[in-house]
Amino acid sequence: MTIIMNKIKFKIVTPERTVFDDVVDQATLPVADGEVTILPNHRSYIASLKAGEIMLKKDGQEIEMAVSGGFIEFDKNNLVVLADTAERAEEIDLARAEEGRKRAEALKKEKITMDDSEFARVAAAVEKEMVRIKVAKKHRTKKGITFN
Repeated sequence: MTIIMNKIKFKIVTPERTVFDDVVDQATLPVADGEVTILPNHRSYIASLKAGEIMLKKDGQEIEMAVSGGFIEFDKNNLVVLADTAERAEEIDLARAEEGRKRAEALKKEKITMDDSEFARVAAAVEKEMVRIKVAKKHRTKKGITFN
């Protein structure tokens, strides 16, 4: 294994696919305690990932992704993210994300007698769609795309 001293080997995988696998300058991730930015030569680190935005910086460019949870491990400039779901900003279908959020919100309102685990599942679905919408809109705004 080659250790790159001023870069991070970053890989994010979901049960379905490898979403991103490349060398980056830094990574900012949503973790249980808030947010963490990993720079090259950071100390070893393991954390649970929460729903939110991953921001990577590579050669002056920003790469944004939406994630819905999972785990991260950083050691010797290798950062591996095992995510429940993850999408690059440019892959997110904003209309589908809005529809998903509306469906989840409607289910939350309609199910008055939900047990705790069912409520948690529906709340997580709402949070996942809200993150997808936020990341997609932020990405499109940076690219100069306007919304109706």
